[in-house]
Amino acid sequence: MDYEGEFLNDPNDNVSGNIKPTRELITRSIFKVYKRRWFVLLVLCLLNSSNAALWLTFAPVADQSAQYLHATLDQVNWLSLVYMVVAIPLSFGTTWMIDSLGLRITLILGSWLNMLGALLRLFGTFESLGLSDPYPLVMSGQTLCAIAQPLVIFAPTKMAALWFSENQRATANMIASMSNPVGLLFANILSPLIVTTNDRIPLLMLVYAIPACLVCFLATVGLRSSGPPTPPSASAESSTSEPFIQGLKLLLRNRPYLVLLVCFGCGIAVFTCFSSLLEQILCVRGYSNFFAGLCGSLFIVFGVVGAGVLGLFVDKTKMFTEVTKVNMALSALACIAFAVVSQMRQQEVAVAAACSLFGLFGFAIYPIAMELCVECTYPVGEATSTGLIFISGQVQSVVLMVALQALTRPLADSPFSTCSIGGDPALSWRVSVLVMAGVFAALSCLFIIIFNSPYRRILAEAKAAQSGRPSFKADCIDTISQAVCQGTLEPSIGTKENEELDPGKDQPTL
Repeated sequence: MDYEGEFLNDPNDNVSGNIKPTRELITRSIFKVYKRRWFVLLVLCLLNSSNAALWLTFAPVADQSAQYLHATLDQVNWLSLVYMVVAIPLSFGTTWMIDSLGLRITLILGSWLNMLGALLRLFGTFESLGLSDPYPLVMSGQTLCAIAQPLVIFAPTKMAALWFSENQRATANMIASMSNPVGLLFANILSPLIVTTNDRIPLLMLVYAIPACLVCFLATVGLRSSGPPTPPSASAESSTSEPFIQGLKLLLRNRPYLVLLVCFGCGIAVFTCFSSLLEQILCVRGYSNFFAGLCGSLFIVFGVVGAGVLGLFVDKTKMFTEVTKVNMALSALACIAFAVVSQMRQQEVAVAAACSLFGLFGFAIYPIAMELCVECTYPVGEATSTGLIFISGQVQSVVLMVALQALTRPLADSPFSTCSIGGDPALSWRVSVLVMAGVFAALSCLFIIIFNSPYRRILAEAKAAQSGRPSFKADCIDTISQAVCQGTLEPSIGTKENEELDPGKDQPTL
């Protein structure tokens, strides 16, 4: 057999003679987890990392890229910004594709687009082609990679819901989600390390194209189905129980979700701008590209560590809301600290510490907030609810990045600048980073004060287990469970006032 076993069987349960198994055991024993889920997770992680590295390829070496591609610094910034612009109109179709056509088709399509984009970027830098202006071909390849991004980045919550048990979902989502910043980490390290001179840009394109080809092969050959033969949990059995359009209507009527949509979308925007503009912000104050890459690496490494710890913690405690609020507050403080110390010269330790803390608290929010998103919108499809969050983040990223660049001012005299942008004057980012920190702090405060929601998926699974029925879908006939499934559950259910109605009262809820 391919499965690992009946993960919810209690070893202390004795079923013999006239002793009948409990209704909970009858219900839960049909849910199995399969070893192949780890391969699905591996493919998604590799694809996520590759796509992220392709996105941030040029940001750590923006000046050298501008010179090699015969482009301006703004054009090089658009090689990153195109990811956000392309994702906005395509994301609605992507969410429908993941929830309707399935995970397998979506990931295979994303891996092919990712590979073709990487190869097109590589061909665009070949001098043997005799291109007088390589920028358009490189931008075309970058655009294909950008089209692949929503196909990849929306998948972690869906993959975790379909393949992993309820006590592994947050961890699986964390691993898949954090593979994206790992790709950013590779970009921050490899790009400055490889591009010591402008003529090494083609080598950089080749280094990033190899993993893209490898993961495309693994996805095409290895992914055999969108989900396992039998569901790993009660909620997975009825995943995507709401039609796409109906799910969108439910989301737009869900007030806690709208708060998460705006506030967490702002967090995504700030992290996107930080990753894309870090080198340009620091070089004008005399910091080298190597140091900027180091700060970007610390930002990601500490973020992955924080996400790993909190992922395991939340899987045990289910404290999604509390963890998200605390980390939003600490991330805002770290962002403010970076905005201040990044404008000071010769403060390497302070800048590196601010970047590390920003990553430690900020990156940890992403997988937890995505799980919180699914909990407060269940049974709307996971890709639909998290996809809209991502769209909100991309829209805000475009607006914020354009605004931050517009707020820069040319410096008449910049003797300490290490920015190699030809004859163009260096730019002051002082106002821009302060505005970025202020916006993030304001939206974090709004989220902490306003957000409040029950955990609908946890409650639904608890009621399904209590009912003793083999199918969660059948349980939706019950009055309270039907309220859960249709998204009309009152926030009071699951609180102390209604504890007798909540079979999952050991789980912390709001």
